[in-house]
Amino acid sequence: MDDSDRVYEFRKKIKMLSKYRGSGTQLISVYIPKDYPIHEISGKLRDELGQASNIKSKSTKLNVSSALEKLINNLKMYNKTPPNGICMFCGNVSENPSKIDVQLFSIEPIFPLKMNIYRCDSKFFLEPLIEMIENQDSYGIVVLDGKEATIAFLKGTEITIIKKLNSTAHSKIRKGGQSSRRFERLREESIDKYYIRVGEAMDSAFVGKGIKGVIVGGPGPTKDYFMKAKTFNYQLNVLGVVDTGYTEEYGIREVLAKSSEIISEQAIIKEKILVERFIKEVVQGGLATYGINEVQDAILIKKADHVLVSEGLTFRRIGYKCSSCSNEEFDIIGPEAQLPLKNCPKCNTLMQIEEDDPLTDYFIELARTHNIKVDVISNGSAEGNQFFSGFGGIGAFLRYK
Repeated sequence: MDDSDRVYEFRKKIKMLSKYRGSGTQLISVYIPKDYPIHEISGKLRDELGQASNIKSKSTKLNVSSALEKLINNLKMYNKTPPNGICMFCGNVSENPSKIDVQLFSIEPIFPLKMNIYRCDSKFFLEPLIEMIENQDSYGIVVLDGKEATIAFLKGTEITIIKKLNSTAHSKIRKGGQSSRRFERLREESIDKYYIRVGEAMDSAFVGKGIKGVIVGGPGPTKDYFMKAKTFNYQLNVLGVVDTGYTEEYGIREVLAKSSEIISEQAIIKEKILVERFIKEVVQGGLATYGINEVQDAILIKKADHVLVSEGLTFRRIGYKCSSCSNEEFDIIGPEAQLPLKNCPKCNTLMQIEEDDPLTDYFIELARTHNIKVDVISNGSAEGNQFFSGFGGIGAFLRYK
């Protein structure tokens, strides 16, 4: 499973968990970071189980106790945490107050967890995982001044310091008998070597690593001189240069704090180019199509090369199956519409509902199943809105006509 598939599956699990609501505070969320002692978490949950006897409501007491017992038993399966940590969610998810359905869900995050959390609420605590999805792209970060440079890698919410370098350039003022011209030449050579070392470190850290781009920062003019020297590989896309007051780890975080607009603009630019290309192909009668049936057919016969789906789609795809003749039928309905009854057109038997999926999820899953690239287009740009309102929010680039 590649990164895009992992993110898609991760997103589906979060969406599923977000729908559950408990009667009172009885849905439990547990976050365990990498290498955190499992026995400590088990001890914490046993303490909570002991305190659950003080809950006044009998139903809440029963549901919380049952959830804690399931969590404790589930932890016995682990000798240590998975590489990125583990998140566990447990509680009574039944929509019928008269029934109990205590379910346990385990998710391994797509990026390393940094927090140890226990929370009992009326819904599962998903904000840290949602933040991971919103920050899934990877970027290179470089901060430098005349004395030192730090190379770092940002993926999701995880910052990894890759390398630190120190400049061997002489200071501008030096005591001794060397001529000022000779000393200045040596100093310039040292600076050039320093820039080359930083460029080589960037190449080693970022080239071929699938990053979206590099952001360079630092105090003073050194970063600007470095950019003019261009000692790094031409393949590296420098997204922006920002001023910071520091280098090292604090400087890295300062760059991130000042780069939110630079990073967000990249997604908007990519989306703009994609939608404009799609519209051009449609208008010129080229290799593009749109509409539910048209895109679905293009995917099924592998005529589609790249599928675009708007996040603004709120329709649902309902699948029916006849218990008598096994005939299958599908309908598209609005988000708030009640599930309509349907008789089989072949034998007139009342059909059973087999599927009820958001239309966006259906097309994403269909494209993934056929190994076709898919992008979700936001509604946050003029192009995204045009794609949704003008083309129904579903389109595809084609391999052939």
